Amino acid sequence: MSGSLAWPLVALGLLVVTVRRRSVAVGIVTAQALILFGFALHHAVSGSDVVAAVALAARGVGLAAIFLWLVARTRESTPVRAGVAPLTCAGLAVGVALLLTWLVPRIGLESRTDERAVLALVAFGLIVVATRRATLFQILGIVLVENGLALAALSFPRASSLAIELGIVFDLTLVVLVAAVFHERIFAEFGSGDSASLRSLRD
Repeated sequence: MSGSLAWPLVALGLLVVTVRRRSVAVGIVTAQALILFGFALHHAVSGSDVVAAVALAARGVGLAAIFLWLVARTRESTPVRAGVAPLTCAGLAVGVALLLTWLVPRIGLESRTDERAVLALVAFGLIVVATRRATLFQILGIVLVENGLALAALSFPRASSLAIELGIVFDLTLVVLVAAVFHERIFAEFGSGDSASLRSLRD
């Protein structure tokens, strides 16, 4: 994947770190998935490549539908504020991305630019999970990591097998779906998707 496509994915990932509205964040990660689909379809050379590209698109659209349904079903009476200010989160995310780029050696992708983009998306996803109190944002952080792994699969110099690409698409998607169920259960129990509410639980 050329840097002209990798870095827009990174820029969109950084937006997820800073935005406040859940619906906007859902739209951003969906846009990432569609960019990955377009790249995969454009470079497809076999039927299995087309199947893998369509799987990426189906995953992105399917998750978007689920997330928007959750947003509509679990509307917050008051916004769930992040524990860290947005600009601080952005700075922390960029710092972790740079640290990973410095610590992680070459991993065999087509270019170092692709590797840096993958590491940045993983870093951004981890920061979202660690700093956002809204459970839906924490799930979106997992999707950011998944988009980074999908980018890595598409950036290998030798075409990866259909099984590997579909595994990347569906393994973490299953985790996201389970997390979405937990989000709805937390909201049903506490009337909020604020993960801080879980601190009130006692043995």
